[in-house]
Amino acid sequence: MKIAAVGDNCMDVYSSLGQAYPGGNPVNVAVYMKRLGEQAAYIGVVGDDVYGQLMKDSLSAKGVDISHLHTRPGKTAITMVELVDGERVFGDYAEGVLADFKLTADDRQFLLQHDLIHTGLWGKIEHELAGLHGRGPLISFDFADRHDHEIVGIALPHVDVAFFAYSQGDDYIHKFLARAQAQGPRLAVATLGENGSLAYDGVRYYEGGIVPVQVVDTMGAGDSFIAGFMRGLLLGKSIQDCLHQGAENASVTLTYRGAW
Repeated sequence: MKIAAVGDNCMDVYSSLGQAYPGGNPVNVAVYMKRLGEQAAYIGVVGDDVYGQLMKDSLSAKGVDISHLHTRPGKTAITMVELVDGERVFGDYAEGVLADFKLTADDRQFLLQHDLIHTGLWGKIEHELAGLHGRGPLISFDFADRHDHEIVGIALPHVDVAFFAYSQGDDYIHKFLARAQAQGPRLAVATLGENGSLAYDGVRYYEGGIVPVQVVDTMGAGDSFIAGFMRGLLLGKSIQDCLHQGAENASVTLTYRGAW
């Protein structure tokens, strides 16, 4: 299978550790798909700085296709991160050259050659989805925990699987997923941290559990879940199986520092 992840990237800079790790939802999903044995490409933009080169070198080392990773004069996006009891705490964010990211005509044609297109809330292609949807690839979108963001309404009608983040399987998230799914997606899915996951297909809800591990760093866990879930879906697995495969993939990422 061929997966194309498109949109934002950033260097996650852990100042207290003196370390910087490549990241960003689409970047992470591409790497995790490679980890699961699939072909993956990342489409985006980095600056012509040290972090931009590190991003390119790191993705290439993981076997991700970066033929459509553009380099522009300026700074690569960075996010300042701290660890508090294993939980990531985000600080300042500098968008750099990503502020002006747009798909080229060649990028669009490249995306359509894949089985899955994945992007997210900060990927800057929400207005491109209408032109890509229904033309072959499935489209998945990570809305994170921004349930009321204006991009939710823009993107939902043009995605097949919508992912959200929340904390627990309460009445709010059940109703929210039902409303989200009614706007167009085949599936609406919520990752619930240590409380597992929840999916809705317009008919019924599916609950997923977790795979217990010793947590070192939660960075990338949700993105790992998305990769595992979408791979299962592309393989024709049941929704319940997809939730489990997402949890299994996330459990691997929880055991080390950084997204990958």
